[in-house]
Amino acid sequence: MVFNKYLNDFFVNLYSQKNKIMTENVLLPERQKKPNWLRVKLPVGKKYTELRGLVDKYKLNTICTSGSCPNMGECWGEGTATFMILGNICTRSCGFCGVKTGRPESVEWDEPEKVARSIKIMGIKHAVITSVDRDDLKDGGSIIWAETVEAIRRANPNTTLETLIPDFQGNTNQIDRIIEVHPEVVSHNMETVRRLTREVRIQAKYDRSLGVLKYLKENGMRTKTGLMLGLGETESEVIETMRDLQTVGLDVLTIGQYLQPTKNHLPVKEFITPEQFKKYETIGLEMGFMYVESGALVRSSYKAHKHAK
Repeated sequence: MVFNKYLNDFFVNLYSQKNKIMTENVLLPERQKKPNWLRVKLPVGKKYTELRGLVDKYKLNTICTSGSCPNMGECWGEGTATFMILGNICTRSCGFCGVKTGRPESVEWDEPEKVARSIKIMGIKHAVITSVDRDDLKDGGSIIWAETVEAIRRANPNTTLETLIPDFQGNTNQIDRIIEVHPEVVSHNMETVRRLTREVRIQAKYDRSLGVLKYLKENGMRTKTGLMLGLGETESEVIETMRDLQTVGLDVLTIGQYLQPTKNHLPVKEFITPEQFKKYETIGLEMGFMYVESGALVRSSYKAHKHAK
């Protein structure tokens, strides 16, 4: 009897576990398989090989390498590279971003000279500078931002610059520091449509970002922003955002596919087709934007060198 009860309990437990596994398998969302158009070609070319060697030899920090950018070979071949300042820990926790969130380290006041030196060693023609958000700093990091631009200009007078800035919480005194050093292009990414902003960019605000771009344009800057698609937005919402950007006088728009950095980040809801990206490019150019880069592998700094012309 005891053995029969043990055997019965064993099979009940086994059945229960099997059902649990089956249920869990049904409930777990499957990660979508990437379509063929998202296949990345390995970076090649003489210029890429040369720059890769310099980066490794001098231990230079570029977001191109640390972020595994799909366009690294193409951009480096054109003499463009992206550098991130103010550390690698962000005070914000956006659901799409692979950068660590937490308490950032102290500011390195010699960082502007280090970045300028890296650009000189690599012989960069056009540099894109970006940063984490530093809401922990009274100046939002804007002093280091301005000093970095000035240091690059001193060491590399022929290098054009794009600054991909945070929103500085809409503080115009901090934004003024960027305007005063007058990079060729000032970029601030909207990232997504109005409806999804709270979910995608938790501590950001759609209208605040629009306001930053408007303020920059009103003060003589060439302005640029980027959108990620595939987070659940609709075509009409994307076009509405493009109209909002048209209203604030935006010059350059980049549109690319969102790709999930890890399983802990927001999932990809949809892979946008090349035809749809082309449609957005056509609509954007008809709206009057100076440049529209729209494609699955487009990132903020894609073709950045031509946006400074």
